[in-house]
Amino acid sequence: MISPSVSFIDLLGYQFFQHAILGGVLAAFACGWIGLFLVLRREAMIVDGVAHTAFGGIALGLFFGIDPVLSALAVSIIGVFGISYLRNKGLAQSDSATAVMLALGFSAGLIVVSLAGGFSVDLFSYLFGSILSISRQDLALVSALAVAVLAFLTLFHKELLAITFDEESSRMMGIPVKPLSAVFNLIVAVTIILSIRIIGIILVVALIVLPALAALQLRLPFRETVLATVTIGVLSTVVGIIISSFYNVATSGVIVFTMVGIYLLIASYARLG
Repeated sequence: MISPSVSFIDLLGYQFFQHAILGGVLAAFACGWIGLFLVLRREAMIVDGVAHTAFGGIALGLFFGIDPVLSALAVSIIGVFGISYLRNKGLAQSDSATAVMLALGFSAGLIVVSLAGGFSVDLFSYLFGSILSISRQDLALVSALAVAVLAFLTLFHKELLAITFDEESSRMMGIPVKPLSAVFNLIVAVTIILSIRIIGIILVVALIVLPALAALQLRLPFRETVLATVTIGVLSTVVGIIISSFYNVATSGVIVFTMVGIYLLIASYARLG
């Protein structure tokens, strides 16, 4: 817990706080935007499935002494494309395919953990998030992934919007639906890994989905909905980091509680309006 005599201005002078704010803002911005597309495509639960699949990758990384973020990214990419394959080949519906990959990845992680002799402190930090302890190296990786996600969404947001609402018409207009969908799946995996370092595997779906759900309650045009989504995500993340820094409570929990609170306020306002 930060000393009561330390002000917010003083807190800004701490390097751990600077890293947390910068990493959190970048991740929340990317997660909110990609989450809006996932909600509109009714694929939000893919996030939960792939995040739990990434648990296997993190366990493998810690077991073999390689960067857990990179190993989790590799496994997440396999997971999201595995879900897409099962769905496209008619082997399973979207929710069933997600459940299959979730079970496979998480069970593999449990096997690796048991071989390693149990859970470690590092593994718990990935399960529940540990943004206040991210290193300069973690920040550089999170920043690079966030920039990649935002660059893709900026360049192809019109095409993604067209595919989201009418895939068949998009194909007739000459939009490369399959390649863009494949890259989008890759970006989803990258976004999930971004979120894990911020909020952890357990609550990753909240960081990606809740801001979009809240913004959609306002029934704004799409551009304004994107802006509202990322604003809610960034605001919730910053508030969570500040409160947890002062009161030594779980950052991920405060972030999610803030998002839920904003969602309930906006939903109430929309119903009254």
